[in-house]
Order: sequence, then C-alpha cells, then structure tokens
Amino acid sequence: MEEAKPKLKPPSMYKVLMLNDDYTPMDFVVEILEDFFNLGREQATRVMLTVHTEGKAVCGVYPQDIAETKATQVVEYARENQHPLMCQVEQA
Repeated sequence: MEEAKPKLKPPSMYKVLMLNDDYTPMDFVVEILEDFFNLGREQATRVMLTVHTEGKAVCGVYPQDIAETKATQVVEYARENQHPLMCQVEQA
C-alpha cells in the first residue's frame, strides 16, 4: 500500500527591487549586483541602467526569507559606504 505523499507547493517567490536615487554611483550599484546577486558584469550593468532610466529594476527572485535578507544586506552595505541606495521586496 502506498502512503499518500503530502503535496508540497513551491514557496511563493519574491522580487528584490533596487530603487534609483541621484547619489549612489553607478559603479557601486554594479558591484552590489555582482556581489549580492551573482550577476556577471554585463548583466549587472544592464540592471543598473534599468534602475537608472526606469527608477527601479528586479535584481533577483527568491523565496521570501532570502529576498528579504538580500534586500537588508544591500541596504546595510550601502549605508556602510555612505550611499542612500534602497531595495524593496514584493511578491513575484
């Protein structure tokens, strides 16, 4: 007799959005995208330009706890470097 396996639904996914500001240097944003979101230089540069031109861009999509941790780490790192960079998390 087979046991009924509980159906596991995948966790809800959340987008980490980076918001544009007029102060954070573009190369600092690219560095963050490479370091915290594991993007290559070209992709990091594209995301940074989207943030710059459209006001925000998705850096990555993760389960909620990971998304919130990454957003917090980015903001804290930016503050340590005297930049007002902001991230927000929203459901994907």
